[in-house]
Amino acid sequence: MSQTVIGVFRSDNQAEEAVRELKARHFPVEDISVVARGDERSSGLGNQNLADGTVAGGALGGLTGLLAGVGALLIPGVGPIIAAGPLAGALTGIVTGGIAGGLIDYGLPEEEGRRYEEEINRGNVLVAVETADDELSAEIVAAFRENGAQDVKTHM
Repeated sequence: MSQTVIGVFRSDNQAEEAVRELKARHFPVEDISVVARGDERSSGLGNQNLADGTVAGGALGGLTGLLAGVGALLIPGVGPIIAAGPLAGALTGIVTGGIAGGLIDYGLPEEEGRRYEEEINRGNVLVAVETADDELSAEIVAAFRENGAQDVKTHM
């Protein structure tokens, strides 16, 4: 059964280190998603958009070198965000519902989607990894915690 492990990080550096560790453990990059507020992070991104596949330079420090498809999105009622990975695809079509709506469409419970949206609005970084393997799920949880995630949950 597919599951998604989500970690909430207080800094870009913590999120970057967690993603770097997952890559070192050979987790497929295409299974890793990152979402964060884009205000100061997106300066210099111009009008780049995930929907057209543009890769953004400079967003979230070194994450652009770690993940493909990093770009800026403008979500109505939320403002600019930076997103990458499969979760970014769920956010590109949002017209209403904000980040929570995209997370719900991605398969998370409504209450969790709203809570994660609040975390992102506070300036925290959400990193999510999809896996179908319970042992890998435990590795992801450990990597998140070792790199400073304040909140780690597994969603089925």
